[in-house]
Amino acid sequence: MITIEFPAPDFKIITENDKDLIFDRFRKKYVVLTPEEWVRQNFLNYLVTTLKYPAALIGIEKEIYLGELKKRYDIVVFNKNHQPWMIVECKEMGVPLSQATLEQIVRYHMVLPAAYLVITNGVNTWCCEHNVPAGRWDFIEMLPSHQ
Repeated sequence: MITIEFPAPDFKIITENDKDLIFDRFRKKYVVLTPEEWVRQNFLNYLVTTLKYPAALIGIEKEIYLGELKKRYDIVVFNKNHQPWMIVECKEMGVPLSQATLEQIVRYHMVLPAAYLVITNGVNTWCCEHNVPAGRWDFIEMLPSHQ
């Protein structure tokens, strides 16, 4: 498991029609502030502020197709050649990270082959590196530096 100390949040939050909205600086719009969105925004802030991942190479909540099934990934970090490099699946804080969570992100990897898979609920974070020669995923102890 990876320990993450999130930077102090400085998010813009408003209430509209009895719903809290948070400004997503990546999508450049307000989105509904769900418990999962809170985790996603904090994780994005950590990637860009602490780890210095380039914001321009991060995709959020885009549709992908698994066969005929339409899904949405949470976060994909691309490399400088705009190829998927890391896929991140966010769950709300009360949701335990499980085998099912890992299987979900591995399915996304079938469409978006990436070197790293990350699952997080804001409290617990796990990262796997694709060991291509061995044909397996290896858990690693820290998030990689962006290439």
